[in-house]
Amino acid sequence: MIHLKINNETASLAMVIVGIVKDFGGVPTLSKCIDPKSRAHILAGTYPIEEDIRREMDAFVAVFEKYGIKVCRPKNIKGLNQIFTRDITFVVDDKLVISNIIEERKKEINAVADVLCQIPEKDIIKMPLIARAEGGDVMPWNDYVFVGYSEKEDFEKYTVARTNKAGVEFLTETFPTKKVKGFELNKSDDDPRENALHLDCCFQPIGKNMAIMYKDGFKHSADVEFLVNYFGNENIIKVSKEEMYNMNCNVFSISESVIISEKGFTRLNTELRKRGFTVEEVPYAEIAKMEGLLRCSTMPLIRS
Repeated sequence: MIHLKINNETASLAMVIVGIVKDFGGVPTLSKCIDPKSRAHILAGTYPIEEDIRREMDAFVAVFEKYGIKVCRPKNIKGLNQIFTRDITFVVDDKLVISNIIEERKKEINAVADVLCQIPEKDIIKMPLIARAEGGDVMPWNDYVFVGYSEKEDFEKYTVARTNKAGVEFLTETFPTKKVKGFELNKSDDDPRENALHLDCCFQPIGKNMAIMYKDGFKHSADVEFLVNYFGNENIIKVSKEEMYNMNCNVFSISESVIISEKGFTRLNTELRKRGFTVEEVPYAEIAKMEGLLRCSTMPLIRS
């Protein structure tokens, strides 16, 4: 049996689900495109091919193997993009929540059935239909659960709005010992540089008390101020709009001292090393064209 344990984003990782690229469906039609960055690359003829993204995913998984971390993989569903496992489920403390995700992605949950059957039934929670959340918007951080979301007007307007107020309320009721803090995010179905698809596209805690942040991903300055006050201004690495577009916030922590990052994030990786982190660099720029990166490709089950 798998005994879940996720209290934060940076404790030492022991077990994780990592996405797969096989039969990912190739270039989607514009009518089936669900984010503006993918759409831009489809129109430009630069959408990634399977050979390139397989090479990137293999390099990512090799880092987990180097550190002795147990890696689970989804079963292959032909023609379905199963790279971004973060969104279909997420773990808070010792409970796994099955997300209510957009219709285009609902089949992805079937691919992790072999993992779910190893988790005690009492530890699996299914969200009510009214509540919507994707794992990229949900970040356990010790006493807090940080949640990116959209109020009704934006949620009904934008395809890229994936977590609603009811989702935040569900998490508040389900985890009464946690302080669930919602942050409204800026959304755009058309411009990837103005769109924070999930919270982890504009913010992520690292180490013990640090974070990476793109402040303009947040709709309200008060939320930025909250995070600056919470972590301390000197403990936040701020990224630019272009760095956000390239997914600099979406690195992945193996532990409080080791971070996996894209090899092209030159400024960020230098800054991380200055702050004492070991940075494991991997190529992931092709996968980034789908508006997801390293955190998006993982679903941690156990951190010690």
